[in-house]
Amino acid sequence: MTLQRLGNKTMCAFVLLASMLLFASSAFAAAPKYVFYFIGDGMGASQRQAAQYFYKIQTQNPEAKLVMNSFPVSALVTSHSDNTLITDSGAGGTALATGFKTTNGAIAKLPDGTDLKTIAEAAHDAGYAVGLATSTRITHATPAAFSAHNMSRSNENEMAIDQLGTGFEYFAGGGFRHFVAKNNAAGLKSKRKDDRDLIAEFKAKGYTTFVGNNARDAFRAYKPKKGDKVLAPLAYSVLGMEIDRINSSEKKNAMPSIAELTTKGIEVLEAQKKPFFFMVEGGRIDWAAHCNDATGTIYDTLALDAAVAEALAFYKKHPEETLIVVAADHETGGMAMGISLDSKGYFLKLNELFKVKASIEDILAYVYPDMVEEYPKVAERHAAYLKYVGEYFGLTDLTPREKEQLESAMTIEDRNQNLPAAEQINYGYAYTPTMIAVAHLVSERARISWTSYVHTSTVTALSAIGNQSAKFGGFKDNTEVAKTMADVMGVKLSSFKTTPSKALLGNTTGPNEKYSKIPYGQERTK
Repeated sequence: MTLQRLGNKTMCAFVLLASMLLFASSAFAAAPKYVFYFIGDGMGASQRQAAQYFYKIQTQNPEAKLVMNSFPVSALVTSHSDNTLITDSGAGGTALATGFKTTNGAIAKLPDGTDLKTIAEAAHDAGYAVGLATSTRITHATPAAFSAHNMSRSNENEMAIDQLGTGFEYFAGGGFRHFVAKNNAAGLKSKRKDDRDLIAEFKAKGYTTFVGNNARDAFRAYKPKKGDKVLAPLAYSVLGMEIDRINSSEKKNAMPSIAELTTKGIEVLEAQKKPFFFMVEGGRIDWAAHCNDATGTIYDTLALDAAVAEALAFYKKHPEETLIVVAADHETGGMAMGISLDSKGYFLKLNELFKVKASIEDILAYVYPDMVEEYPKVAERHAAYLKYVGEYFGLTDLTPREKEQLESAMTIEDRNQNLPAAEQINYGYAYTPTMIAVAHLVSERARISWTSYVHTSTVTALSAIGNQSAKFGGFKDNTEVAKTMADVMGVKLSSFKTTPSKALLGNTTGPNEKYSKIPYGQERTK
């Protein structure tokens, strides 16, 4: 009996010791040396799922998966801001970058204007090289939330100055208009209101710069070395939509993909011979979803996935030292996979989307306005437009209902030509009737539906792989993502007391309050 009791005690002690050692090894696991933080702007779970179904058809492989959907750790993430349950990209980016809620429109600041330390800044302070890449403007809301501090995301000229002061090793994307001086020697169009030449100031700080459309091939050919820093705003505003990029015949200085920016960023950061933190934003997913462009949304989601694939290739060389997290700041458009007016609509027809050859936002938006000038006669103009959307958006063999919708949209847009802007009928961010008619008809043919031209409060999906990635799993808030990442990396974010979002009690406050009081359906008349 005594020996048995002794054996039991020994076994209990052994189990306890083993548990303590396991806990200790987990608690004191080495921080990841290389951290990739991918953010799909507007990329909800539906966007990821639609892109994966599309990819299976595209590859004719039912087993095919998006790279981001193959990671072993997953989570669902809430995205409300401090003042409303539907965040904008400023507040959403701030939460993912700092671990704090803020008011819609603010960038890395608390609602009272206090600056917040971003994960990128904290990483840089801790000795990490830092890179930011985006398919939007470098000064746009998401990259700005990691590298600037401002109460208004619209102050991009000011945030470009903030970015100059970070010392980050790599900036790439679009938006040279916020960096180049007025009346610059290169003749590049500027939006700066002051006399500063930020390109010259970046160069003075040791940056190699690639500015404008004509610098793209030089950027591609560039071979970084230790100590190099890079600023590469490669377009006046945002980079092009992926569907337009892959269908472009442009060869010299062609529009770069977000995967190319990622590859070059890895080269620059790896050349520093020290740990690095790299945030990559697939920003045009959001722009496509805002105007309910199903095909554009899917192609830009696939473009981000190609960038994730570049990071995964790096991970496979450094599996014990690398962490990859793929997240989103919010969902856009209320994208739903399924639409039916009867009880028979248990199907999707995603093959319809393969007929589309251009984006709604960047290409179609300009087609009908140009035709107003080219075809003064209404009948000729309408015929030309129907021919165009048949060729580039697959809208052939129109049903009477579809033709009526297109004819109605063109008639309204014809009428808009003679009305002041305030009296014109448009949708969302000034989307024209012809844009939206085509977007919705293409979506309906694929049996995809939309609820909004703005963001929604739908949870987003997160996935992760690598060093301590298990800590990112579960059902969590966007603020927890940044805090978990800081904990894993061993870096310090701001330590202010966290207060619950005011919106969680059911009230919309701040800049969105006045709009919340307008009855649904009357917004466009106010």
